[in-house]
Amino acid sequence: MAPPPPARPWPVGRAALPAAFLGAALLSGCGPKADVFAPQCPDMKLLKDASDITRFNERGHDVTDMVLSGRIVAVPGSCKAGERGTVATTIQVSVELTRGPASRGRAAQVPYLVTVMDGDRIIDQKDYVIAANFPPNVDQVRAAGDPIDMLFPSTADKPAAAYTIYVSFRLTPDELQFNRAQGPR
Repeated sequence: MAPPPPARPWPVGRAALPAAFLGAALLSGCGPKADVFAPQCPDMKLLKDASDITRFNERGHDVTDMVLSGRIVAVPGSCKAGERGTVATTIQVSVELTRGPASRGRAAQVPYLVTVMDGDRIIDQKDYVIAANFPPNVDQVRAAGDPIDMLFPSTADKPAAAYTIYVSFRLTPDELQFNRAQGPR
């Protein structure tokens, strides 16, 4: 008795071609449509003079007077098509904070600001706070704010990419002056 012919993993005859095309046609309806692109996101920028924060106690600006320092380290964002003619954007601000020698507690509240601009015109501006806790024997932590959802109008003439989102710490005039005196970091 002759051994059976080896099995073929995929059909290969003339009769198999229509079945293969039918399978491909059925599968083409699955998944995202190939002709749909992700919407353009608004431009994202950090304000150079306000992406760092250094807080001091009332005694002065010596390193021993530092209560807290921090830096905005990431602002990941995503965009998707919203309701008709809009783009839904979500961002989340992450910071790295260092507890200074003059700190009296293990918790910190750090204010930051999100500003949306259309060219030179402010469209919206909101204050937010990131809360951070320093565990015992730890003086540096990373913390993130809550996700922030925004909706931008988007047309063929003016896509969402025409807008700019600026992120910065909410600084006092003294904190801003300190940053400018330190120069670029």
